[in-house]
Amino acid sequence: MEPFSHFNAQTIDDAVLILRRYSDRAHVIAGGTDLIGKMKDRILPGYPEALVNIKTIPNLGFIETRNGMVRIGPLCTLEEIANSEVITHHWLALTQAAARAASPHLREMGTIGGNICQDIRCWYYRNPNNRFPCLRKGGGRCYALEGDNRFHSIFGGSVQEGCYAVHPSDVAPALVALDGRVKTTKRTVPIEDFFSVSVQKTTILDADEIVTEIRLPLPVEGTKSAFGKFALRASIDFPIVNCAAAVTVSQGKAIAARICLNAVYVTPYRPAASEEAILGKPLTDVNIERAADAAVSGAKPLSRNRYMVQIARTMVKRALLACR
Repeated sequence: MEPFSHFNAQTIDDAVLILRRYSDRAHVIAGGTDLIGKMKDRILPGYPEALVNIKTIPNLGFIETRNGMVRIGPLCTLEEIANSEVITHHWLALTQAAARAASPHLREMGTIGGNICQDIRCWYYRNPNNRFPCLRKGGGRCYALEGDNRFHSIFGGSVQEGCYAVHPSDVAPALVALDGRVKTTKRTVPIEDFFSVSVQKTTILDADEIVTEIRLPLPVEGTKSAFGKFALRASIDFPIVNCAAAVTVSQGKAIAARICLNAVYVTPYRPAASEEAILGKPLTDVNIERAADAAVSGAKPLSRNRYMVQIARTMVKRALLACR
C-alpha cells in the first residue's frame, strides 16, 4: 500500500472538517472491509491521501426506538443488527439481510453505514492496478458490454447508458422495502434517493458528508417483511440476486406493498409493476405468481446473464410468500 495520513476523528464535526480539508482526496473508514481491499489492489486512478477513522467517535453504534421510528447508528455492525431483538421484532427483513451478508468475521467488522455506501463489485472495475479504466473511473467504455457480463444489470445501464455494474448491498434492498430514511451531516433523504451512479460514487454523499443515522418507521398492524438471497456460496458470497418485501394486509387483502430487488441494476431496484399487481388482492399463489412475473416484465438482459431474470422472479415470489 502507498503512504497516507490517518486521522482518528473525535466528533462528527471533527471528521467533516478533515474531509473538507482534503476534498475528494480523503475517505471515511469504519469497518474498512471494502476500502482496504480497494487500496491494496490500487483499483482506482487516484490513491487516497488521507483516511478519516470514525470508529473513534462515541455513540454512533446505537439501536433505539424513538418518536415512532427505529433509529440505527451508522457504526452498528451487521452482526449487531442481525442479532437485534428490537429490529427483528419490528422488521424481520433487515435482520435477515444483515445475517446473510458476507462471513461471520466480516459481519463483526462491517457496519450498516459502510454496507449502504460500498463500491461496486464489477470485475473490470475491481481489476488490480486500474487495468480497465472504465466509465465508473472516468474512462470511456463499459468493458462488460462486450465482455463477461454474467453478474451485471438485467434492467439496463447508467452513466450515459453505459455502465452495467450492479449495486452489491444485501442491507440496501431491505431498507428500501422498509421505507427507510438516511440522515447525514447535511440532509435527510429517503433511502431510495440515497443511491446514485457517477464516477467513483454509488451514493449522493458529498466529499465532506457523512451518514449519521438510518431511520425506519414502525410498521402498521398487519405488516410482515422478508428478505431472500441467491448466491453461489450461501455463507459468504455477494448476491447474484437478492430481494426484500414488506406487505401490509387488511381484511385479507394487501393494502400496501414495497418490493426491492438488488444486484440486478445499477441501484437497488423497485419493480413498481410487481407492487401494483399485488395491491388490493389477497396473497394467493396465483396473485403472487402474477406479481413475480410483473417484477421482471421490463428485463433487458445482456448476452450472458439471461439466467438472472428467472432468479429475480423467483426471489420476488419467495419474498411475497414469506409475507403471508
